[in-house]
Amino acid sequence: MIESRMAWRAFAGKCARSLCLSALCVLGCGGPDGEVHPQPKVTPVEGEPVGECGAVLRTYAGATATHLPECSIIDYATSPPVFGEHFPSWAAYKTYDFPVPLGFLVHDLEHGAVVFFYDCPEGCSDEVQVVQDFIDALPADPRCSSDVRVQVILVPRPKLGVRWAASSWGASLTADCFDPEVFGQFYEDHVAKGPEDLCNQGVALTEDPCD
Repeated sequence: MIESRMAWRAFAGKCARSLCLSALCVLGCGGPDGEVHPQPKVTPVEGEPVGECGAVLRTYAGATATHLPECSIIDYATSPPVFGEHFPSWAAYKTYDFPVPLGFLVHDLEHGAVVFFYDCPEGCSDEVQVVQDFIDALPADPRCSSDVRVQVILVPRPKLGVRWAASSWGASLTADCFDPEVFGQFYEDHVAKGPEDLCNQGVALTEDPCD
């Protein structure tokens, strides 16, 4: 899959140089276009901090969901993102040890996923293991295809602005630490709430294809 993406990116560069006017290029071209795509500002409905980790729930209206070429630079209005323009492909539901470009993850949210983010510059492998155990204990989702147990992603996110967060389509939870009860309630309330109710496996990235 990575090899095919590398070939696609090389093809995209050739298309860009030749103005990409054919129908094939319209579908196949993409990659970074050199432009930043800012997302509309949104105002959340914000709850009071709860639990020992000071978790704050925010919900948002005004969702947008346009596809942009893979590896476009998208400036999301919220951290973590809860909706907006995104890439045509979505990331596989698994745990990643590198920051996955948000354009993939927002597409996961559109399908109803919950994404758990963390930002631990000094490292927090013990906390990550706690969250992994939490995810492993979630009941299997009957909505999903045979190769997906739960529609969840765990991923690091530098400059997240908070130590732990979760996002779904239209909602986020941010906290100073991981409270299984609070994050578990967020998952229960917000999984499978995307506008496209689809739980098929995405692309199992092994590295950042946009780096």
